[in-house]
Amino acid sequence: MKRTQLATTILILSLVLTANQAVTQERDQYQYWLELNAADQTYADRSGEIGRTGAFLEFLGEGSIVIRSPEGPVDALEEYRYRAVDFERDELTWESHYIDVSRDGDLGLTAGPYFFENPAEETIAYGHLVSIWKKTEGRWELMADMAAFIPGFLSLEVEPDFEDTSPVLEETAHPVLAMSEGNTMQQLIDADNQFGRSVNFQGGQRALLRFGMENTRVYLENMGPAVGAEVASSVYGAYLDNELTTTYPISLTHMGGFMSSSKEMGYTYGMMETNIDDTGNIIDVENDDLIGQGFRVAYLRLWRLNNNNDWRIAVEVLRPIDREELAPVD
Repeated sequence: MKRTQLATTILILSLVLTANQAVTQERDQYQYWLELNAADQTYADRSGEIGRTGAFLEFLGEGSIVIRSPEGPVDALEEYRYRAVDFERDELTWESHYIDVSRDGDLGLTAGPYFFENPAEETIAYGHLVSIWKKTEGRWELMADMAAFIPGFLSLEVEPDFEDTSPVLEETAHPVLAMSEGNTMQQLIDADNQFGRSVNFQGGQRALLRFGMENTRVYLENMGPAVGAEVASSVYGAYLDNELTTTYPISLTHMGGFMSSSKEMGYTYGMMETNIDDTGNIIDVENDDLIGQGFRVAYLRLWRLNNNNDWRIAVEVLRPIDREELAPVD
């Protein structure tokens, strides 16, 4: 066989192999997607059958967190084991409209509308619930969730579609690139902290444009999901501009997270806040001066490594702290 024919044959075989690997990977990815969808639905069904507390205790994993005022993220298992009586009358119903999962099928996210009711206190609330899941020894466990409150009715007649996740997968780094030795959890933590600094230097809109994926999703109080870089960054910037009534900088406190074994997906959580006193007002620490109303939110972020080997935000959720009327769940 001539050298040119051999080279052509090798090229064709390489292209066929690459195509087959892509098809296999997409098939595996879809199966993981279906598994997480089923786990989330089982979790929702169990909540209806045995109540919110019982369902949480069945699905929560070690190291999982929930959001509480005024502490922010706290240990979920401890919270539900020792405060179960506080939640026993709560009724929480939800459905997922979006699902994402890592290549190795060990980390994922579900998001969708929820309905909360406490008949004893005559309390109802609507919003979007975003949950982080991790697979441990073949079982999906709930690691974190955060609610974005909506002051009005939201229909639960929704279904997730794998096609909504496909554009994010196309932006995600090749498996070989993701498995680089330089791609570590510390690199993800550094990106998390750098995003917080970028909000101060550039503002929320430009920061999310810089650190968000082209198909990023943002969940904020009083509004529906914002999808796509332009829309999400605009909404995110407007929200922060409205909340931050002064130009005093915010601080970001990274509190935890996890990276998938395939190293192309990870999540982080923590607090974003201004320096505040006991009354919730901003204070100048150096001069002990009162500046204005404080800003304090918990954040939950799903990240993906993109094709340029940079960590980018796939989903961003903010939850105000110390506002009881906006904290019906979690």
